Amino acid sequence: MIRYLSGLSTGRLILWCYFIWYLVVLVRYFDSSLQLWLTSLGLSLIIGFALYLSTSAAGKSAVRLDRWQVLRLFLMPFCVSSFAALVKGRGFILVFSPQMEENLAAAGICAFFCGLVMLLKRR
Repeated sequence: MIRYLSGLSTGRLILWCYFIWYLVVLVRYFDSSLQLWLTSLGLSLIIGFALYLSTSAAGKSAVRLDRWQVLRLFLMPFCVSSFAALVKGRGFILVFSPQMEENLAAAGICAFFCGLVMLLKRR
């Protein structure tokens, strides 16, 4: 784990922060509605497959993606669609909660994570 975190690129660090923000919202606004999660899963499969085709097979030559890239192509639409469903009608502006403490909690966890990664990179 230490080797993985110390080798994180800036892009992957940002993606982890997006995921942390999503998890904070998920924990706070979780909804057990099966319809919400099945809809998000369905959108993830449809959009993820389209993203996979557009990144790996739409050019003149095929591009081989590693399994983590493929996973992210399917995970991102799942997170986006479930995030939108979870915060609908709750006063969010973009991805920001109307409750400042929720934004500060998410930002604080991201800042801690970034600080940890920077500390490990300097080791």
